[in-house]
Amino acid sequence: MVDLSLMVKSGVQYSLWGGSVLNLGTEQHRRAYYDDIGAFRLPGCFAMTELKHGSNVAALQTEAVLDVSTDEWVINTPDEGAIKWWIGNAAEDGKAATVFARLKVPSQDSQAGLVDHGVHAFVVPLRDEAGRCLPGVEIHDCGYKVGLNGVDNGAIRFSHVRVPRVNLLDRFATVDKSGRYSSPLTSESRRFAATLGELTGGRVGLTCGSVGVLKGAVTIAIRYSAGRQQFGPPDSAEVSVLDYQSTQLKLMPLLATAYCLHFAKDHLVNLYVDMKRTKDALLVEEVHSLSAGLKAYTTAFTQDALAGLKAYTTAFTQDALSICREACGGHGYAAINRLGQLRSDHDIFQTFEGDNTVLLQQVTGTLLKGYRARFKGAPLSSTFSYLKQYVAGALPHNPLVTHETDVRHLRDPAFLRGALRYRVARLLFTLQLRLRSQRGKLGDFYAWNACLSHILALAQAHVESVALNAFQAAVEACIDPDCRRALKALCDLFALRCIEKDTLFRNDEYVAPAKAKAIQRLIVQLCSELRGVALPLVAAWGVPDHILRAPIGLGVHSGVDIYKEYLAAVGFDV
Repeated sequence: MVDLSLMVKSGVQYSLWGGSVLNLGTEQHRRAYYDDIGAFRLPGCFAMTELKHGSNVAALQTEAVLDVSTDEWVINTPDEGAIKWWIGNAAEDGKAATVFARLKVPSQDSQAGLVDHGVHAFVVPLRDEAGRCLPGVEIHDCGYKVGLNGVDNGAIRFSHVRVPRVNLLDRFATVDKSGRYSSPLTSESRRFAATLGELTGGRVGLTCGSVGVLKGAVTIAIRYSAGRQQFGPPDSAEVSVLDYQSTQLKLMPLLATAYCLHFAKDHLVNLYVDMKRTKDALLVEEVHSLSAGLKAYTTAFTQDALAGLKAYTTAFTQDALSICREACGGHGYAAINRLGQLRSDHDIFQTFEGDNTVLLQQVTGTLLKGYRARFKGAPLSSTFSYLKQYVAGALPHNPLVTHETDVRHLRDPAFLRGALRYRVARLLFTLQLRLRSQRGKLGDFYAWNACLSHILALAQAHVESVALNAFQAAVEACIDPDCRRALKALCDLFALRCIEKDTLFRNDEYVAPAKAKAIQRLIVQLCSELRGVALPLVAAWGVPDHILRAPIGLGVHSGVDIYKEYLAAVGFDV
């Protein structure tokens, strides 16, 4: 909330540049670089993306060719499409970079030519101490952007730049002086997966940052709506905008989801810490999936969790920023109230550190792997344990439950949890059938593309199910009865909204029409109840006014007249 450009620049320096040296290099690289990176004596970059390749990292074209005679790598940009693009910290500050390039060595047999071992990471100096580009390094600013213009994104072209052979970050593969390549990982795909798997910390940071932006925006919108008064009964005072049902239905679900993602984020961070501490292969896969949506199987599950939660959180926050701006009316459009700038700066969160659409597919890939493993007797991660019940398809519907409209039933944690799990299992089961049917006619690639909307729906459903589990656990752990009551209302609202907005439950006859109407009524009721505690709920996040820095977001909690603050901010003497 302070400055997203500063957050991103810091993330590039310490998580991407520093993290790549720490996680992809060995002890010699840590001794050579890490203290200077940590003290910002060596500002750096993470040079992965190219002009023509972003998400498809395996197809990067920058080359690193070993010159055996000089014991050096020759880093080269073979064509314009291989120019490194959108590289943070490159245009102004970066003195070195982790450059991802195709590792090529002379053939060891009698045949001449080079052997391409795929994409690896190399430390490449960019500038001298005076800030001048080194010979063979050409850098340009990528230009003015929609947001985050405090980040100096640059484009880098290398023209036969030589670096020592030891500049290869060689945790997963080494090359000796003769050009002999060796790796403890037996296939190029495994080396590539291991390399990317060690870079998931950036997704954890983005998820946390996105949740922070969401909290800030919801805080501004709820405080402003609580203090803003418009219309009212004849001969009576005007009423708070937050008392209108339409505003409640806009903002209370955002508040509920912000709390849900807060607890899901905490769950993810704990998984990530455990993964880094224990190196548990199954846990690594879970974090990668959740961070890409919210162990081996391979090293993909904790990582996929990161992918899923990153994708879901950043997409939700971006939509929420527009809703909060609209809820604040014309004053929400003022730059000084920050919602517009937050929306512009946060927009790219949906793309960097993994495009959201690509990350969600990664989550589904891990779900399918777990589904198939169930039939082979392989252990299932705890997050996937519910597949044991539903792996053969959907449970038969109980007509009594399908038509049950009692509020106690609709707010029963078991019903809500079961509904979201049912949706995941149903989507997974039907997706497996569709893919099997399409593969014979189209082949794997086009079968996947033909089912892509189904694939994305499954990943998002899985993230919501995992997030609800984390939220319900937090409610159970809450000791204070008033806090627990408020948290449960938020948790129930989140789950009920997930059920209401997805037609699968009605199309699949999991929820009968009368029950669907009862859920809609209950959502309205919960939004009304939460209006009474909305101000203390946003205050509980503890975002200080000097961090929020939005005059209309100061609100009644601090006894400040928001209109005087607003007038003073634009230059009036008040």
